[in-house]
Amino acid sequence: QVQLVESGGGLVQAGGSLRLSCAASGIIFSFHVMGWYRQAPGKEREMIATITNGGSTNSADSVKGRFTISRDNAKNTVYLQMNSLKPEDTAVYYCYARRIGTSTNYWGQGTQVIVSS
Repeated sequence: QVQLVESGGGLVQAGGSLRLSCAASGIIFSFHVMGWYRQAPGKEREMIATITNGGSTNSADSVKGRFTISRDNAKNTVYLQMNSLKPEDTAVYYCYARRIGTSTNYWGQGTQVIVSS
């Protein structure tokens, strides 16, 4: 059974930092592109950042220079370091895994991030 379990969300003031973690089980971690998406109230889910097994990353323009995605293949965990948070970063953040070369993907249950002004 595949599980992606996020942690690290919470309430933070604007300008602050949070680090999200996502622990994966039930998959061969190194066979998957990992990523983070977010969904704000009334908005569509959007890609924030992705990372390949080799460490190549891609991120949304809205978070470039502020958010950093990383992964620890030994721990089957992907991280999202979020700095200089803004109220518009408030959303539910979801961990994502996609099997390389396929359309098979998995989602975590989400973790809430609230940034107060």
